[in-house]
Formats: sequence, C-alpha cells, structure tokens
Amino acid sequence: MSHISTGVEYALHCLVFLSNRSGEEASAKDLAELQGIPADYVAKLFTKLSKAGLVRATEGVRGGFALARAPAAISVLEVVDAIDGGKPLFECREVRQRCAVFEGNEPDWTGVPPCTIHAVMLSAEQRMREELGSHTLADLVQRVIAVTPPSYNQAVVRWLDGRAASKHKAQNKRPDNA
Repeated sequence: MSHISTGVEYALHCLVFLSNRSGEEASAKDLAELQGIPADYVAKLFTKLSKAGLVRATEGVRGGFALARAPAAISVLEVVDAIDGGKPLFECREVRQRCAVFEGNEPDWTGVPPCTIHAVMLSAEQRMREELGSHTLADLVQRVIAVTPPSYNQAVVRWLDGRAASKHKAQNKRPDNA
C-alpha cells in the first residue's frame, strides 16, 4: 500500500491540465473523462482542493474549476495535504514497552519518546515533506512539457475547449422556461 494515495496523482494531473488552460475553467466531468476515471471521484477530489483554496469553482451549466492561484504558488505538498489530509508517514506503536523481557513491568526509559525507530521515521517524513514542498505545480507543468510532444498538450487544450464549446452551444439551444 502506498503512503500517498492515487487521488493525489489524479488531482495533480487535473491541476496540470488546468494550468494549461490559462485561467479557463474545466468541469470535473470533463477532467474525469479525459483521464478515464469516474466523474464522482474527481468531484470529491475537487471538493478537497477547493476547501484547501487551491481551486475555485463556479456553478451552473458552464461552471467548472480553475486554479485559485498561479501554478508557481501551489506546492505539491499542498495538494498531497489537501487530498490525503496530512496523514503521518509512520505511527509508533511503542512496541518496546511490550517487550517480553520486562514481564509486564517495563522500565521508565521505555516511555521516553520518541523511540529510536520513531525518530528515524520522523526525520524521513520531514525530508519527504520538504521535498514535496520544494516543487510547485509550475515545476510539474514544465516537466510535462519537457517530456511530451507539443502536439499532446495542444490536443488536451483543444479537447477541453471543444467540450466547453459544445456545452455552450447546448445551453444556447435550450428553450427558455420563462
């Protein structure tokens, strides 16, 4: 089982797609379809991203999501924390206090935190969080651009633009209910 959820991966992909939209919105449904995952799942991810202040939402037929801040102002760590809730990497079970050698009468020193194993895990978690915090959405966008042909990024933008345009057409063709 991985520590960082699959939801973080999908959320980061969605945010990279939104970064290429120059402030234009995209619906959770379209972002889900683009990645081949359920729309309800993406909607839940965007609820978390919105609560964290990473995206802004507009309602209505043409509504959707856009970045709430510039890609350079959104760290990967913020996305991880928004989706996964900042859960710790390790939870110490204080195994040393239950050692059979103590026969149920553990010495005082076993309760002095943190145990040496927990200390190593805390250090590892701190380094991981620092690393995730040092990378921004803009960094990810640049990495994606560096490894994908320009035609791919252009195709994604055209696909999302086409979806938005077809929704706009459908909205304009509806008879008024007045």
